[in-house]
Amino acid sequence: MKVAYLYDAVHPWEKGGAQKRVWELARRLADDHDVHLYGMHYWDGPAVMTKEGVTLHGVCEPRELYVDGRRSIPQALTFAASLVPPLLREDFDIIDCQEFPYFPCFVGKGHELLRDSTLVVTWYEVWDDYWHDYLGWKGVFGQAVERATVRLADTVVPISEYIASDLRAIGRTHGLEVVENGVDFDGLQDIPAADADWDLVYVGRLSEHKNVDLLLDAAAIASGRMDRELSCCIVGDGPERDRLEAHAKDVGVADQVDFLGFVEADDDVIGNIKAGSVFVLPSTREGFPNTILEANACGVPSIVVDHEENGSTAVVEDGVTGFITSVSAEAIADRVVDLLTDDDLLADLSTGAREFGWAHDWDVIVDDLEDVYSSAVQADG
Repeated sequence: MKVAYLYDAVHPWEKGGAQKRVWELARRLADDHDVHLYGMHYWDGPAVMTKEGVTLHGVCEPRELYVDGRRSIPQALTFAASLVPPLLREDFDIIDCQEFPYFPCFVGKGHELLRDSTLVVTWYEVWDDYWHDYLGWKGVFGQAVERATVRLADTVVPISEYIASDLRAIGRTHGLEVVENGVDFDGLQDIPAADADWDLVYVGRLSEHKNVDLLLDAAAIASGRMDRELSCCIVGDGPERDRLEAHAKDVGVADQVDFLGFVEADDDVIGNIKAGSVFVLPSTREGFPNTILEANACGVPSIVVDHEENGSTAVVEDGVTGFITSVSAEAIADRVVDLLTDDDLLADLSTGAREFGWAHDWDVIVDDLEDVYSSAVQADG
């Protein structure tokens, strides 16, 4: 098959779960298929180049993805418009467009109609009513675009059953084929742990909905209960960083918390996860977080929060690979103390986490996706 991935942010120049998923799938599929990736032109040199068997197409110069903490609409529109000419010059069997930021999906639909390809949309999160929280009264437009996008393709690939359930709730009840995220399980085993010893580790963007302040509060509470200062590593950057650093001082854990900021090398991110005892992701809005899968594969149990908009709960099996708690610092602290004071419990959950990671190796995920692509093409034929 000849396959095109459409996503503006390209790994490794932009870090994130969607970017990582697209790249890991593309480079593995390239062993047996002709795979192209259309994104912004992050790299030096010509706009079209080949990397690990994948043909990269830089359709426009990179623009900031976020402005004032929100995804840039002008950037998304510019990318979608720039995508039209180079994409329509090529024939493809499959166009796999990542759902957000929506507009490129309409370009993919145009290719399907004009060049007889098969459009597949990979879906990471359903926002629906959250659009009103995100944009105020303007959220009605975001919600409308999301509802229109979900109708574009005959096949939609939610990255978890949790996301599939959300899609059904907004009326998309047919053509859903779940293909979860994955990890390079064997590759992660070869990465050494960082030269540190963290009790708690967080990896992710420092945005409001990530609730990293709950992690800081939980570290303070657990430190008091355990009569020792818990060490905490926070990997990532974002609009909330200054506020979070100030909050760490306010709750008395500034000396216990290292804000590492954006970490360029993936191996260094993994090294910091491996140096931790417990991975904590207090976010209330997630799809199927790669960071938890990576923590699983490293044998590091995770603590996530139970919230109706949080797909992290699909990646953690409560009491087996980690814990799912209520959205409160006290509840997170309870589980932190449980894990850090019971070596047998920590070891059992570490084993469960590693087994979950092994079952989600990218090679397994690619096989599942190939089956979805083949079925989608046959259905169109």
